[in-house]
Amino acid sequence: MTKLTNYEKHFKSKMKDKGFKKAFEKEKHRLEIAYKISQMRTKEHLSQEQLAKKVDTTQSVIARIEAGQQNFTTDTLQKIASAFNRNLKIDFVK
Repeated sequence: MTKLTNYEKHFKSKMKDKGFKKAFEKEKHRLEIAYKISQMRTKEHLSQEQLAKKVDTTQSVIARIEAGQQNFTTDTLQKIASAFNRNLKIDFVK
């Protein structure tokens, strides 16, 4: 049996709060998308500036997206997907 750290205990108790859990899940999804974009860009050997030009935005917007600090629309995600010759798939799951 693994003993929980103080942080893990605190996090587990916070996750019982519905408002906290909802906010956490929202942020978690934003960071997952941000990480995926960063991974694809790195794999394609593109700089943030090069991706920004393909998406018709600025390097600073791409940096904020990859840092999880920028809200983005489905239109922006579609442009990013197109820049990587990919399709965007959004799904509703339980």
